[in-house]
Amino acid sequence: MTTSTPSAARVANVPRGNGRRGAWRAIGTAAIAVAAVLVLWTLLTSVTGFISPARFPTPPEVWGAAKQIVIEGYSNARWHEHVLRSVLLVTAGFAVASSVGVVLGLAMGASRAVEAFVNPIFLLLRPIPPLAWIPLAIVWLGLGDAAKIMVIFVAAFVPSVINSFTGVRQIERPIFEASAMLAVSGWRYWREVLIPGALPSIFTGLRLSLQASWTTLVAAELVGAVAGLGQILNQGAQDIYPAMILVGMASVALAGWAMTQGLGWIERRVMPWRSNP
Repeated sequence: MTTSTPSAARVANVPRGNGRRGAWRAIGTAAIAVAAVLVLWTLLTSVTGFISPARFPTPPEVWGAAKQIVIEGYSNARWHEHVLRSVLLVTAGFAVASSVGVVLGLAMGASRAVEAFVNPIFLLLRPIPPLAWIPLAIVWLGLGDAAKIMVIFVAAFVPSVINSFTGVRQIERPIFEASAMLAVSGWRYWREVLIPGALPSIFTGLRLSLQASWTTLVAAELVGAVAGLGQILNQGAQDIYPAMILVGMASVALAGWAMTQGLGWIERRVMPWRSNP
């Protein structure tokens, strides 16, 4: 009696309809969850008055605030200008921090000498919360965008370093032994051994860095911002305008989600072998 296993060609020809149906099922589930939240929100505020509109706005009030900021503007700018300014700041700080952090993390993971030199300094600065750098950033760089980018850099730098370092240390020893036998060195060693082996952990760090960038940006924009999503929240609090505060919060969530999806798209292109069929 003999057994057979599916060939690579047969496996490759498996229909991909299940993946598409799964995606549509996930979208439908998300839509149902959002609709349920909207219904519950309306019942608790507009219908029953269980939650006072003075404390939490009703859906029509939030819709009115959204139309106001999109059409007329609020706090020195219209909605798209606030979003664009915040996205540019996050992108600048995140790009610089992730680039430097990934390279440093890979170098620390690959070289014990680099780790011994950098790690004490890194461990000394790591416990300092990113928001604690805001006063120093203002003293050094003023209230402009440079100070905000510096704070975002600090927030995004740590996760990218830690996860890149961990990614290198998690590469299996036989891979290093094989590269040594093949005399792989220099840039080729980084390109063919370190970076591919650490990529899953690197992208985990990038997602954490992006999340930290948005959290820090909103806090940095609460002080000295001309426009931005943090400025919407700050001005809404000063005006005691709960509906506009909720619009600002939803805008932060939407912008952060869009950038996370973009990062996920890049990850799928860089590591196609991890994509679901």
